[in-house]
Amino acid sequence: MSEPDQRLFFLLQQAAHRLRTVADRRCLAAAGITTAQLGALFAVRDQPGITQRHLAHTLGLRESAITGLVGRLTAASLLAKRTHPSEHRAVVLELTEAGAAALRAAQPEIDRCNAELRALLGDDGFTQTARAMGRLAGWEPGVTDAGPP
Repeated sequence: MSEPDQRLFFLLQQAAHRLRTVADRRCLAAAGITTAQLGALFAVRDQPGITQRHLAHTLGLRESAITGLVGRLTAASLLAKRTHPSEHRAVVLELTEAGAAALRAAQPEIDRCNAELRALLGDDGFTQTARAMGRLAGWEPGVTDAGPP
């Protein structure tokens, strides 16, 4: 048996592209939104009163990218902007009923993708991969994580 490909960064890029392509197609068909839009809607739902700056940080995107993303979501009436209670130049983002409906419409596809990935990787592989991806998502180079493998 040959040694598995050790080019982890390359493999992560390939896997991310494949997963995003499949998930975008499915989410667009089910709810009319992309996975990037889905991520933003989930973040706003899960963090009431989030600002655009905090949303950018949460999603790991530049503020200029968030401006366009939020603009498209507000134009589609999936998000609403409200005046920030204490920062006069900031706005808070709120999920609209249409945004909540889009999340509900996308949920069966999210569940389907997770079930397919669980079948592909097995229960242990799925759990280990989810744990590893969570660690990579929060990784800061040069900082040692002494948590469980």
